Amino acid sequence: MNGRVADSTGNWVDSHAPTWTRPYLRLARLDRPIGSWLLLIPCWWSTALAGVAAHQQLPNVWHIVLFFIGAFAMRGAGCTWNDIVDRDLDARVERTRSRPIPSGQVSIVNAAAFLIAQALIGLLVLLQFNNFTIATGIASLAIVAIYPFMKRITYWPQIVLGLAFSWGALMGWAAAFGRLDAPAIVLYAGSIAWVIGYDTIYAHQDRDDDALIGIKSTALLFGERTKPMLALFFTAAVVLIAIAGYLVGAGFIFWLALAAFAGHLAWQIQRLDITDPDLCLVLFKSNRDAGLILFAGLLLAAAA
Repeated sequence: MNGRVADSTGNWVDSHAPTWTRPYLRLARLDRPIGSWLLLIPCWWSTALAGVAAHQQLPNVWHIVLFFIGAFAMRGAGCTWNDIVDRDLDARVERTRSRPIPSGQVSIVNAAAFLIAQALIGLLVLLQFNNFTIATGIASLAIVAIYPFMKRITYWPQIVLGLAFSWGALMGWAAAFGRLDAPAIVLYAGSIAWVIGYDTIYAHQDRDDDALIGIKSTALLFGERTKPMLALFFTAAVVLIAIAGYLVGAGFIFWLALAAFAGHLAWQIQRLDITDPDLCLVLFKSNRDAGLILFAGLLLAAAA
């Protein structure tokens, strides 16, 4: 057994990492860093938005670095927790049965120890911020803890994922100002809508298996209505992010970047074929580029 995960081949973990580390790196999804990027991007949006609000030509670079480290550590911890909880379900789904726990590469005890180690790295990063930001970060753990159970009880687990993955939209502002204000809250709402959209695309990869084993998702709920529902959520994301930018007085460059972000989301909807799992994965991953386009626009808006 080569240990590779079914939907993750040809990456640096498979090719270059020491053999003994590979199951743990896969458990943390470092062979598939897209999720870490998607967790990080709202943090960077919020940091840059705070820079615009504070009339800083360059947002706090130290905060940008800390959020990068923290996002990768906490996404790894979250995935490890998810895999511990979902180990029996993962064994019944073609795409996930080769993950380290259901395939027997990592024991539950070792996975739990690895989870603690990653969480401690995240805590060390969090302690570099002000007390309000520390408290805000700790508050997110409740959402992370319940997320793996949501797909067992609701067709809307993507909402809970949105709450968790968008938390960074609050963190960057809190780190800058030691409080939360309307622009950050509106940005958070916009990011939630974005996450619901892109994770619906992702969930279409497992739609048939999920239906067989009783797992719920917006992909199953929306079905053939997925495109209009994505249009609804992506439009909400763009409008809410626009309001956040307006509230801080972001200028022309921000609006140009937001238009490019909106265009990217529209392209995803136009290209989507929910019967093509490979295309769904490609479109899902493309949201990193969409998010970075908006982040670049916010950076340039702060510098202008």
